[in-house]
Amino acid sequence: MLWIKAFHIFFMVSWFAGLFYLPRLFVHHAMTEDNATSERFKIMERKLFFFVTPLAILTIVFGTWLWLGYGFSGTWLTIKIALVCLLVIYHIICGIFMIDFRDDKNNRSHVFYRWFNELPTLLLLGIVFLTVIKQPV
Repeated sequence: MLWIKAFHIFFMVSWFAGLFYLPRLFVHHAMTEDNATSERFKIMERKLFFFVTPLAILTIVFGTWLWLGYGFSGTWLTIKIALVCLLVIYHIICGIFMIDFRDDKNNRSHVFYRWFNELPTLLLLGIVFLTVIKQPV
């Protein structure tokens, strides 16, 4: 089970790296005024999104494997799973924003994306605390 835990942590860290960087691309893309730079951001956003999506899936697969293998239960796990569900929703919203940029339909400011970029940090904090402490904070 330690191998499963190691893979889960590896994929989770990789997924979060992408979730921290993709909204930063949105910040800079929202400030872009020339077409060539905008097209470059579209490519970067698409490649990053489609790179981190399998990492998200593998994080969930290995996390589920750990859950079934160890038989975890309790309020902390219910809250953690809820936070992971919010993280998946965040990931999907990033995909929607990526499509908006791709289709030149973004109507949000760079300030919006700066705030949006902070959400996975809060989710990570909650998930890590719940996992380590194993009780609601």
